[in-house]
Amino acid sequence: MSTARILVVDDESDIRSLLDEILTEEGYEVAVAGNASEARQSRVAQEPDLVLLDIWMPDVDGITLLREWSEDPSRDACPVVMMSGHGTVETAVEATRLGAFDFIEKPVSLANLLRVVERALESGRTQLKIGARKLVPPMLTPLGKSPAMRSLRDQVERVALHDTPVLLQGEPGTGREMFARYLHSRSSRAELPFVPLIAASVVNEDASRQLFGLEAEGHTHPGVLDEAANGTLFINELGDLPPEGQKALLGAIEAGSYTRVGGTTQRPLKCTILTSAPPGFDKLAPRAFRRDLLSQLSVVTLRIPPLREYSEDVPELLRYYVDKLVEAEQLPYRRFSVAAQNRLRHYPWPGNVRDLKNLVHRLLIMGGDEEITLAEVEELIVAEAAPSEPLVKQDLLALPLREAREQFERAYLQQQLIFCDGKVGRLAKRVGMERTHLYRKLRSLGIDFRQSAIED
Repeated sequence: MSTARILVVDDESDIRSLLDEILTEEGYEVAVAGNASEARQSRVAQEPDLVLLDIWMPDVDGITLLREWSEDPSRDACPVVMMSGHGTVETAVEATRLGAFDFIEKPVSLANLLRVVERALESGRTQLKIGARKLVPPMLTPLGKSPAMRSLRDQVERVALHDTPVLLQGEPGTGREMFARYLHSRSSRAELPFVPLIAASVVNEDASRQLFGLEAEGHTHPGVLDEAANGTLFINELGDLPPEGQKALLGAIEAGSYTRVGGTTQRPLKCTILTSAPPGFDKLAPRAFRRDLLSQLSVVTLRIPPLREYSEDVPELLRYYVDKLVEAEQLPYRRFSVAAQNRLRHYPWPGNVRDLKNLVHRLLIMGGDEEITLAEVEELIVAEAAPSEPLVKQDLLALPLREAREQFERAYLQQQLIFCDGKVGRLAKRVGMERTHLYRKLRSLGIDFRQSAIED
């Protein structure tokens, strides 16, 4: 295989020299450019396999240069990794929309630099094989090669073609906001604002002002619908929206317009509304949620699966969060042993991807040998779930066989008893046990069946 060619574009000579030295020692063929003009010339002459591109440059910024290259059909595409010491979310969204593969923060971490370069070059080779002109970079694309993740990404791609309200339904920690941002990035509104709103932050008595804005004494104070104009409003944990907030939002949706508090001008409602909620939130919430509003906001419902349903993606997620946290916080790089990865593939992850990220974070902060062992992982995932936890969320592998068996039997029979409306006779038939033996089993597991037995 021929040596990969890398073009480094940065207006700081020290950084150019440093990256040139590092990458050359790694066996790559390196060219450098100090501004956009030199970068254009070098890209034509060298035809690089990868470009490391600084965002902030004095003549033409990196985003403008990236846009120019992305719109030039006369040249073969190659991966571009952006570099910045003070980037913003808006800059990141724009760069990824234009096809940037990833970001590297300055000061550059050597370990992370080499990993990102390797992944970007591999991506470039894949693009050549499949003839692709552009890929959505991993930093905004939800990870995973499992059927569940592939199916969900396909659904998002189809839904993104339409400006329609979408309810993202999933357990806490499943990445509902990530999928909302991904949907926004794939829609026609990708260049426009994405405004997140935590429903619990809306105060009942002040809901109209928070949503619609305020006009008072010649001053205008925009609401979230103003901020999201022509873009996307994402309401997180919809069930926490107070009654007055529900009423105000429903009125605006049905009328297609709203008026700021203290104002007189009708303003058109010009944003796509995405929301998130756990499964069955409308039935489990302490207060009733308006069915008419829910109907308006769930024209399409996307189910975000819990991590335990696509556990084959756990190793990839572990690697991703190691790289992300090493780069973001300059933590020492560590890798999971095969045994540790296999253990975590079979962990139920009650807090889903959020739990996985937190586990990686703790292991990196605590430090140790480069390889993360099974023993280290076991120390962090000592069974914490109470017996009342749903059976699928209990980490039975962390328990001795006898305790695991008892915990399983207790949870299993408690749930089956509910299905049988508390009738022990019906339960005996359902689980295939003789009734006298079942009574002894329920008593030994501490399951209260006495009232059920009387009724039975």
